[in-house]
Amino acid sequence: MTQALPKLVTFDEFAAWRPEGGRYELHNGAIVEMAQPVGDHEDVVGFLALEISADIKRLNLPYYIPKTVLVKALEGESAYSPDILIINRPNLVNEPLWKKESTVNQAASIPLIIEIVSTNWRDDYYKKLADYEAIGIPEYWIIDYAAIGARKFIGNPKQPTMSIYQLIDGEYQVTQFRGTNRIVSPTFPELNLTAEQIFQAGGLPSS
Repeated sequence: MTQALPKLVTFDEFAAWRPEGGRYELHNGAIVEMAQPVGDHEDVVGFLALEISADIKRLNLPYYIPKTVLVKALEGESAYSPDILIINRPNLVNEPLWKKESTVNQAASIPLIIEIVSTNWRDDYYKKLADYEAIGIPEYWIIDYAAIGARKFIGNPKQPTMSIYQLIDGEYQVTQFRGTNRIVSPTFPELNLTAEQIFQAGGLPSS
């Protein structure tokens, strides 16, 4: 669960307030304290971070995965702390909030964002999806390894699903992967992973 703290604030106020410990996001001016992820959630994050980092190093890409960088929405007072954020280092010189706030809001800085679904699944499938699309982030993964999201997103009956949203003509188009489907990532086309391998990292038994 997430917990919204009282009183609406601006992004500047949020950035000045944000403490070193804990994980917080700003949703339409409301400070939201993110719950400590469960172990399976962290297993998926760790597995993917290693796999993607290995690909970045092998291909000598100018990318890296930061620890606590915020992604600021273009409109309104919202800023998110993704589970995995891929940063395009060369564009950081163009980010006005980077040096002081470790915050990005330009699509050229963000080739890929990954969110691992937990109890606040509506944020991933609705709010963040809309804001990431508006920024123009080329690729967005939603990994629902525990089949928590609504049936309209992951099927009926619910099943573990990985949704890869690719920006095409300014709108996200989704491709979904389950079981032994090899995932297809526009940003990392040589990544050799199946949906099942990712779900198994989160404790899902193999089929």
